[in-house]
Amino acid sequence: VQLQASGGGLVQAGDSLRLSCSASRRTSGRFTVGWFRQAPGKEREFVAAIRLNSGTTYYGDSIKGRFTISRDNAKSTVYLHMNSLSTGDTAVYYCAGSFTLISSNTYNSAGYSYWGQGTLVTVSS
Repeated sequence: VQLQASGGGLVQAGDSLRLSCSASRRTSGRFTVGWFRQAPGKEREFVAAIRLNSGTTYYGDSIKGRFTISRDNAKSTVYLHMNSLSTGDTAVYYCAGSFTLISSNTYNSAGYSYWGQGTLVTVSS
């Protein structure tokens, strides 16, 4: 499975942005898609994840209440809706996927086998 992240760009603080993660083939079922981000000089951080079969969602503490993850199984696409962006959200955002992710690994990048190339989100003040 190949994943492609898109939708990044330059926005101002307070703006909204939607990222997309498209899969090369249908992956509904046991597939889980997660979003991670990495800012310069910082470790990769879990943002959100969604299980494609149940729609169960998971969120990192730093974005909870501002970001929403959703999926369109028919389009094999997962979205990350980002609201009230701040300069602290500036990072490269990666989408990742796994067929075998267990719940305890949902927040851990090591649990994901498939990775997209990343899309840069820059939030200016």
